[in-house]
Amino acid sequence: MFGNWLKTSILMAGIVALFGAVGAMLGGEKGMLMALLFGGAMNVWAYWFSDKMVLRMYNAREVDEATSPYLYNMVRGLSQRAGLPMPRVYIIDENQPNAFATGRNPEHAAVAATTGIVRMLSERELRGVMAHEMAHVRNRDILISTISATVAGAISMLAQFGMFFGGSRDDDRPNPALQILVMILAPIAAMVIQMAISRTREFGADRGGAEISGDPEALASALAKIDAYARGIPMHTAEEHPETAQMMIMNPLSGDGLRSLFSTHPSTEERIARLRELAAR
Repeated sequence: MFGNWLKTSILMAGIVALFGAVGAMLGGEKGMLMALLFGGAMNVWAYWFSDKMVLRMYNAREVDEATSPYLYNMVRGLSQRAGLPMPRVYIIDENQPNAFATGRNPEHAAVAATTGIVRMLSERELRGVMAHEMAHVRNRDILISTISATVAGAISMLAQFGMFFGGSRDDDRPNPALQILVMILAPIAAMVIQMAISRTREFGADRGGAEISGDPEALASALAKIDAYARGIPMHTAEEHPETAQMMIMNPLSGDGLRSLFSTHPSTEERIARLRELAAR
């Protein structure tokens, strides 16, 4: 747990530093001060409210035993097996099969699954997927992924504020060349932040999910199905907010262009191979 808090602190410090650097490029000392203040406030806000923002972004609706007994009771059973508090459970009306966990700690966690994944997977496979998400909760890395998704988007947004800072210290007119440069580099920096969240996090959640469900082969089968179908079914919210892609069990982006170079997930083949090696043991 200490290691994850250390990673979170380093991530937050790096984000504030990046905000300051972008602000300095856009507006000198005044721009840097404004950006540092904004970055610090963003960190505080992200710690407390980023999970709600992400769920709202995906129009996730909370369900309970009455509205979705199949999924809710499945998550409840897995949370008991994992020795965790019952998280809030959400459904996202998307055809693409995918799922994610969010929240600042196990006591304030939420898991979300798309309607596509609930329809496509067998009960055994879906249990494997939701166990993977519960492993993220147990490993306490959901805060890191949620904060990184939130602030990566904020850094991209900061580039759009360049016109307010201005890029020249000699007059009040913004420097068009500097603005263009920052607008190009800031989204790339946002993607680098996502990559700073180690891909081994997914391997750890796969291993933990297999332990919680007691069925590594079920998760391996689910990953193979999701990988086969997810690429052909677009998730428009994820395409509009690619900084949230690293939260999902499978990369929801189309993979076209430069995005494929900044993948936040290890290869599905390697994940499946490791799970089947666990099953063989």
